[in-house]
Amino acid sequence: MSSALDEDTRRTLDEGRATAGAMLRSAQKDGQKIFLVFLVGFLGAFYALQYAVWDFLWAVTESRMDAQTAGDVELIAQTPFDVILLQAKISMAAGLIIAAPAFIYFARDALRERGYWPQAPVATWKLVGIGLLSAVLFTLGLFYGYFLFFPLMFQFLAENAIAVDLAPRYSIVKWAQFIFLLTVSFGLAAQMPLAITALSYAEIVPYETFRDKWRYAVLAIFVFGAVFSPPDPFTQIMWAAPLLVLYGFSLYLAKIVVTARRGSEQTDFRAVAKTNWNVLAGVFAAAVAAAYLFYTRGGVARVNGYLDTSTIGGYTDYRLLPAADLLPLSPTANAVLVGAVLGLVVAGVALMYFVVSALGKSTESTGELGDPTGIDLRELDEAGVRAAPLEAFAALSESEALQIASEAIDDGDHTKAQAVLDRFDEAQKADVDGDESMVQTGEGGDEAGTAEGSAPGSIEDRATRAGGSFLSELTDGERDEDDIGGYYTDIMFIIESLTSKAFWVVGWFMLILGGTFTWLYSGGIGDVKTNFLDRLPAAVNPEALTVITLHPVEALIFEVKFSTLVAGVMTLPLVAFLAWPALRERKLVYGRRYVIFGWMGALLVGLVGGFAVGYLYVAPTVISFLVADAVAADMVISYRISDFFWLIFYTTAGIGLLADVPVLMVLLNTSGVSYRAMRGRWREVTVGILTFAAFFTPAGILTMFLVTIPLMAAYGLGLAVLYVITFGGRRDLARPRASDV
Repeated sequence: MSSALDEDTRRTLDEGRATAGAMLRSAQKDGQKIFLVFLVGFLGAFYALQYAVWDFLWAVTESRMDAQTAGDVELIAQTPFDVILLQAKISMAAGLIIAAPAFIYFARDALRERGYWPQAPVATWKLVGIGLLSAVLFTLGLFYGYFLFFPLMFQFLAENAIAVDLAPRYSIVKWAQFIFLLTVSFGLAAQMPLAITALSYAEIVPYETFRDKWRYAVLAIFVFGAVFSPPDPFTQIMWAAPLLVLYGFSLYLAKIVVTARRGSEQTDFRAVAKTNWNVLAGVFAAAVAAAYLFYTRGGVARVNGYLDTSTIGGYTDYRLLPAADLLPLSPTANAVLVGAVLGLVVAGVALMYFVVSALGKSTESTGELGDPTGIDLRELDEAGVRAAPLEAFAALSESEALQIASEAIDDGDHTKAQAVLDRFDEAQKADVDGDESMVQTGEGGDEAGTAEGSAPGSIEDRATRAGGSFLSELTDGERDEDDIGGYYTDIMFIIESLTSKAFWVVGWFMLILGGTFTWLYSGGIGDVKTNFLDRLPAAVNPEALTVITLHPVEALIFEVKFSTLVAGVMTLPLVAFLAWPALRERKLVYGRRYVIFGWMGALLVGLVGGFAVGYLYVAPTVISFLVADAVAADMVISYRISDFFWLIFYTTAGIGLLADVPVLMVLLNTSGVSYRAMRGRWREVTVGILTFAAFFTPAGILTMFLVTIPLMAAYGLGLAVLYVITFGGRRDLARPRASDV
């Protein structure tokens, strides 16, 4: 049997294991030194957590809360070992991080033998400068997170939970993990200028890729913020705005470095600084004077007064410090020192501007740094192909472009093949557009016609030819209805029929999701809790049952999950309605698609009836049974929000969904799905239900089976109902499909 890994992957893994083993052997003789570094980091972090860090983090958590909110928020340990184990885990991670540079340094001989150590000596000042810049950026990220973002975020989360009658009882483990995750994310995000500049300078990722893909970067920043921050607009802006500014600054810095690298022979940096020394000195002096006047002429008092009276000041308690409190020096010396730092920053930015201007003039005077038509596209990856100038593709014929794309496909790089075709199309379109503009002005008519006439075929035609081998591999060259090719054709036909209507599907889904989330977020979840507890028997005191949040964003996560589930269920009828013609054309269903309205009515009746039964009888009985012993023993009952509300959902709406299963099976029978087919496919149904339960239920195999077993029982009940009304499958409610007979 062939290996699951290809030869290149196995070779890479073997090389990685060999390198790791060589590094361990090389550093073995210095193992005691590495262990001492690890021990220092471990013990330092352990005692810092015990004596200072926890108090600091809790002070940050409560810094924006009023006294009443801060009193309602508590930090709890769920087990006796939570705190000590958490401190040990964090300290071990800190020790490993601190010991890693020492390990790499002592293993440098093994890295040098394998070519992973820089062969040319790197100047110490460069290493120190990079290290200091990285530390400064990381510190700035932490400063923004701890002194602005965290206080506002925790204030919002706590007030939102209390407003809907939930009790914030943060588990110290989950709370600390959440804080440290965001801490690392802020610190790493602040490294963006350094990372983008280094990748662009080394041409690992071309600068043009970062520049051209800025839309994807913006989308990724907002998606990352949506996952790791509360969903209110203000917090989203607080998360995304600094990262967007950093990305823009990173692009500017990368452009300077890359342009300087490419044109280093034409530009003397010292000469640029010497030529513009008067402007740089003037900028520096102006910054020092501005800072001095700001601190000595009442600027601090004016800014703080504005913050005290403005809306912006309501979001932060932090105010500017007067010059006397900045450093243990005189107010004048402090003001001058701040001005000097500001002046250096502004002068550095001005120097960057002059360097870029000088490089631009140098390029204009000497021409292009290279001939675009001489670029070997075969040597580039996908990013390089998309970043290459159009002139390199305009010089190709269609057959040459197809040949390069074919070679990329043979190498398994389908994305590069598509990139070559895309860029070739762009180049040809640019030529055609240029010729058409000449025709409009009455020039070059014959040439324009020739260019247009020689324009290549559509990109779809060439993409089909280029991707033909991929589809052949997927379907093994077969297209019959009984093989994978046939199923592939059916699926693609249905998906293509929905593509033109995707706007309506996505719009309806987002409308339902947004409406449900807004209702829950604005107090609906608290109304459900209060109303439900009021319906419990008199033996159960509602005040004895508390719903808590162990994680700062646990309530929001539940609201998003529940809203997504509701939106998915409500979107299924629309998808079925839009896909019905394609399903009928593939002979998967029968009848007119307006039958969907009848289906929706029948399913709605089943859902509402089951919900009423669950809400009035099943759910109160289940809750009363579960808490009876705890109430009798005077225990404190604290349910996590996810467990409590999922229990309500399963015992109310869940009953309605169970009631809909037999109804849906009868409706499917009326559309051409036979009783024999549903009976014969019970194994596939079971797997589907288990998959659904694994994704949409709280963690735990017991809960998964508590959902699966009732659904399978409802499926069995539906089979029994169909057996009766179809006389054992002999007379289905509609003519079954040929594949089911």
